[in-house]
Amino acid sequence: MKIAIIKYNAGNTQSVIFALNRLGIEPLLTADFEEIRRADKVIFPGVGEASSTMNHLRELGMDQLIPGLTQPVLGICLGQQLMCRYSEENNTTCLGIFDQEVKRFRPENHEKVPHMGWNDLHDTTGPLMRNLPDPNVYFVHSYYVPINENTSAAASYTLPFSAAMQKDNFHAVQFHPEKSGPQGQKIIQNFIELCD
Repeated sequence: MKIAIIKYNAGNTQSVIFALNRLGIEPLLTADFEEIRRADKVIFPGVGEASSTMNHLRELGMDQLIPGLTQPVLGICLGQQLMCRYSEENNTTCLGIFDQEVKRFRPENHEKVPHMGWNDLHDTTGPLMRNLPDPNVYFVHSYYVPINENTSAAASYTLPFSAAMQKDNFHAVQFHPEKSGPQGQKIIQNFIELCD
């Protein structure tokens, strides 16, 4: 099985590679369009700021490539946010795979932003969430996607938000499965085992 990790100015690719290595998979980190199109599964990781990242994706032409992929695709953290239509982070137009707006946490009870640390998933549905040994996963984010018709797992921090989403072949998680212990490893395994 060929797993491609999209290579761009993302910051957490090495952690994702290590997580796949633990499953016995040697992924391909690549920006080559044909390699990405030929892959059985594609991972779109992300750590950083929305507008500069989208500008970089446009320069590479990835803004046209990613929404047109037909195999299973997994967006992680900023990857989930960039799969949406728009982000409040520097007024950014994103990829538009999910017709959602990404919003900034505006805490009312002295909660700290970013939301950072371990938090439980709830209202889980869909194939990525099968047979989790523990619902506790690791988050680091200041922006969130509201609960919507594509939400496949929720979490709460100042308010309920989409911890994971799914639409057709596109899957996305706001948390970092590659840093979430056995439960995160199970989510990655579930993604790898998806049928096209």
